[in-house]
Amino acid sequence: RIQILFEEVLYSMADVVIARPGTLTAGDESTVTHRGARQEDPPQAPQVRVRTTNPSDENSPEEQENLKYGAKHVMMLIIPVSLCMILVIITIRVITLYDQESQPKVYLVYTPFNDQNKKLSTGSPISDAVLNMLIVLGIVIVMTCILVLLYKYRCYKIIQGWLFFSSLILLFMFTFLYIHEVIMRFNLAMDYITIALIVWNFGIMGIISIHWKGPLILQQAYLLIISALMALVFIKYLPEWTLWFILGGIAVYDLFAVLCPKGPLRILVETAEERNEPIFPSLIYSSTMLWSIAMADGEPVGGYNPLNNTSSIQDQTPENGVVPLSPHPPVETITEAPEEQGVKLGLGDFIFYSVLVGKAATADDWNTVMACFFAILIGLCLTLLILAIVKKALPALPISIFAGIIFYASTRFCIKPMCDQMALHQVYL
Repeated sequence: RIQILFEEVLYSMADVVIARPGTLTAGDESTVTHRGARQEDPPQAPQVRVRTTNPSDENSPEEQENLKYGAKHVMMLIIPVSLCMILVIITIRVITLYDQESQPKVYLVYTPFNDQNKKLSTGSPISDAVLNMLIVLGIVIVMTCILVLLYKYRCYKIIQGWLFFSSLILLFMFTFLYIHEVIMRFNLAMDYITIALIVWNFGIMGIISIHWKGPLILQQAYLLIISALMALVFIKYLPEWTLWFILGGIAVYDLFAVLCPKGPLRILVETAEERNEPIFPSLIYSSTMLWSIAMADGEPVGGYNPLNNTSSIQDQTPENGVVPLSPHPPVETITEAPEEQGVKLGLGDFIFYSVLVGKAATADDWNTVMACFFAILIGLCLTLLILAIVKKALPALPISIFAGIIFYASTRFCIKPMCDQMALHQVYL
């Protein structure tokens, strides 16, 4: 009897799988029955209700967009952002080079209004910070517009050379300075030849991974390291008040550049979507990526489209599945499709998140550091939530940066003094 029941269940499952390409549910209108019962069991088996769905609906663009902003992809951004900020925090706490209070004050040439330049300084740190912020924002706007114009007129070689040179400086010069300070901090014995070999191998591997082809996790690691190194440079070489004003100004500019119809970043994204081309990987952190390489004329076949992973060879295949012979060999296309589509975040967002947290780490108060850390992550989650609703490019800086600034000010100037007084008078809550 048990064997008969078990076989009936198997028959029912088999009929359900054959009759329906969708999912099982209770209470749908369409029904399907299993095969006839055996002679020992005259009554018919109960009916199984099945929800019939169109198989194409599961792979529709709307369904892919809904899955694109799922919890897994949120974690794919939360984890790298957290790692980048943690790297900056550890560096600030361990290496004294990036702490302005313990080193001679040297500032970037873009910030001429500071206390070291008596000729240009207005005497007020706030006035100096506003003027420096305007200079830095002006440079950012001009360089962004130049980048957009070069991309719009297809000056790809100039852009690639520009980004290649920037990566070269970060991966070689800044890495050498970082390793040198680590060696000095821990009093390690190492000659310059060994350091040169380490920096050479590290830099060349980074250039290959970012600007050509390499494992996705390796490319992501190098992008995080570049972001952390750039954030450390800003923390060290920007005046304190100027840094905070730049953070606020960059967040406001990001809002304009992405959401304004004539914003440079919005024009860049829309142009890339129209041409079905990827934005350069050295500017964008992607949780997943598709590489497409053609072995003819040194040019890629087609562009990178996260919603279309078919190769050019498949497009040339007839319906009967037979490829016609040709006197010339076909273009060989190597395509590595990602497991699923992911969200993307600009490297500038990583940099300024890390700048805020790193600046909080210089205050020598872990409550302030943790408050800024979690404020940025909460702001990023809110941004991704809005992104899942509107389904278009959004600025990632405003919510996180302003939340981090508010948490920094409230924790350092309100909560920290209160906790110090409570500890002094031995008051416990």
